[in-house]
Amino acid sequence: MNKRQLVLVCIITFTAYSHLHLDLPRPQLRRRRDRQLGRHPACIFSCSGQMRPVKLAVVGGGPSAFYVASRLLSLLPHGDPSSPFLRVHMFDRVWAPHGLVRYGVAPDHPEVKNCTHKFDATALDPRFRFFGNVNIGCDGLLPVPSALSIPLSSLFSNYTHLLFATGCPLPALHPAIPPSRHCIPAISFVHWYTRHPSQLPPPALDSFTHLTLIGNGNVSLDIARILLTNPSVLEKYDLPEQALDVLSRSAIRHVSIIGRRGPLQAAFTNKELRELMNLPEAAMVPIDPSVLAPPDGTTLTRQQRRTLELLQKGSQKAYGTTPKSWSLEFYRSPTSLTLPSLASPTDMSQLTLAHTSVDPVTGRAVLSGETSALSTSVVVTSLGFRAEPTAHFLDPSVNHLRTRAGRILSASGTAIPNVYASGWAANGAKGVLASTMMDAYAVADTILSDITPGKERIQTTAASEYLSNENSADLMLNPRPHPEDPPKEVAQGIKDGTVTQYEDWKAVDAEETRRGEIRGKERERMNWEDAKAFLTSRGQV
Repeated sequence: MNKRQLVLVCIITFTAYSHLHLDLPRPQLRRRRDRQLGRHPACIFSCSGQMRPVKLAVVGGGPSAFYVASRLLSLLPHGDPSSPFLRVHMFDRVWAPHGLVRYGVAPDHPEVKNCTHKFDATALDPRFRFFGNVNIGCDGLLPVPSALSIPLSSLFSNYTHLLFATGCPLPALHPAIPPSRHCIPAISFVHWYTRHPSQLPPPALDSFTHLTLIGNGNVSLDIARILLTNPSVLEKYDLPEQALDVLSRSAIRHVSIIGRRGPLQAAFTNKELRELMNLPEAAMVPIDPSVLAPPDGTTLTRQQRRTLELLQKGSQKAYGTTPKSWSLEFYRSPTSLTLPSLASPTDMSQLTLAHTSVDPVTGRAVLSGETSALSTSVVVTSLGFRAEPTAHFLDPSVNHLRTRAGRILSASGTAIPNVYASGWAANGAKGVLASTMMDAYAVADTILSDITPGKERIQTTAASEYLSNENSADLMLNPRPHPEDPPKEVAQGIKDGTVTQYEDWKAVDAEETRRGEIRGKERERMNWEDAKAFLTSRGQV
């Protein structure tokens, strides 16, 4: 069909519907007509050239979700006649927004949380709404008891576009040492001291003297630093009083940090390493100089040189002069954990470690054939994160959702119209806040390229080729939902006091800060029971 024929068809169609005051055709007929006219299946506009209303559901309330929402709302300004009608509804399974910024960042790193100011600004846009305590789909392996569960189909029937920004909420487990009373995932420890709504019990720190961390990334160093820092130093941050009480009774005297490769491949940053080195009450066990000698012919990066310098220099306090200590154990890989008998709860577990080296060609750890044993009270595994195994559109081979350039793919590999993913949900658990932001902006630009007409499209990143999916009729979003309302289950949840909104969060945020000021700290964190009681007293729930 040439351009003149296309214009003629549009004029005839528009005139007929305008004259007869008929509604648009059924979705199936409209999609067939759009294919015949050669239109982008995910970017359909009226024949008058005006953009159709866009109602986007965002599943997840962490940084990636907020960065996508922020970019969409800022590039399509409210009140601008050239902007389409736009609504963004964000859903999170926990009652408070901001994801890992609230429930993952170490309490003594308050500067990392400054991005929440941008998220607050996004939430001020009248086109944005947040719904907390809403679980989309099944509960998964890390349920939130307080959350209202609704099916994914509720979003498909109530929105024109859908974004998954659900992250990777589950820990990657070590196959040789499964979770037990003497082996816990790092995220469980972090969720405990950030009062995550999953309501995990506190660790028995009063009965542990030696803790071993498997993995030497920043999360491991965060946990080591929290355990080795005097609670009197930590109490000015937003550590809950309950966590401070447990830490004040901790019997931990040594923390071992295990890495399967060498110092040149270590996952921690030099900033985190320096913070451990400078602890006033804990010293590092000196590392054998041969471990710190780079292989012959190795060209070191600036960061690697600095890492070796820090490790060679050692901690600020000399080993043996402090009440606590820590060690970095390189070239070690766990193979088993033998638990103490129930009759002798004070006995140590025995962690068997295989010795390794780094293959110079592949960079992977290879076993040397030697082993050693390490006595420890408890093991904490910090090996990264993965998606829920029951997540919709999951690619189990990579432990994140099936995507291409921000678009969700069907099982056959074709893009599902108007369905997207960003952040860890799309790419796996990697990167920092800055890389999360850049990825989110790219996904937002992909969405913009779908909802803004041809020549006027806003596109600042390369969009992937769109692949239509003829077999996904059951996954088609509603092109004409109610322009403002959330799903009926969510609306009822708001009335029942189960579902929170952003104004609820801001009230709790201010109250947490007020309670913290009374105690001379950054804030006093609430759990859901505390927050609900507070909101009820204000008449908000």
